[in-house]
Amino acid sequence: MADRSALLDALRDEAGRCRACPLWRNATQTVFGEGPPDPDIVFVGEQPGDREDREGHPFVGPAGLMFDKALAEAGIDRKRAYVTNAVKHFKFEPRGKLRLHKKPNASEINVCKRWLLAEIDILKPRLLVALGATAAQSLVGKAVPVGRNRGAVIEIENARRAFITIHPSSLLRMPEPVDRQAAYAGFVADLRKIGELAGKLPRSGAAAAA
Repeated sequence: MADRSALLDALRDEAGRCRACPLWRNATQTVFGEGPPDPDIVFVGEQPGDREDREGHPFVGPAGLMFDKALAEAGIDRKRAYVTNAVKHFKFEPRGKLRLHKKPNASEINVCKRWLLAEIDILKPRLLVALGATAAQSLVGKAVPVGRNRGAVIEIENARRAFITIHPSSLLRMPEPVDRQAAYAGFVADLRKIGELAGKLPRSGAAAAA
């Protein structure tokens, strides 16, 4: 595990100097993944939000708090999972004093994919989880409609498996409380299924025991 931790630290430092796409110019910093070096599950989101960009940690904003609550209800220990994003810099549109989220384009997703794949190569998890369309596109290598593929486990390169579900931020955008409550329950159900699957699957990679 010490070797994996050292490799992750080196990768984090390298990613912090990335200038491969223009997003670094306006972002505060690179927001790299966090979690144990031997997780059963790696959760992949879209990109850092405003608070993540300022604090330098993934999933600490409103969607992250929703995610933490859902994980706890599903019986998944956040400290035993690794959380990261498909894109490591915050893409936004200034609106007065606000910085409004802007979806990464295909080029930005592809450029940043090297960091995500390198994380996965080191971590060798049992299961990857794509939280939303951007994460699914990065992991699968093409556009993946979340609505039609939600709950599916897709085999990707190197015999890895990716579970497709929604991003918790989608719950925050629902205006009606009754709709939000139903969607949240469905998300928790997905997470329970993810926890069960991860307990049954082998670790990815031939060197899983390293």
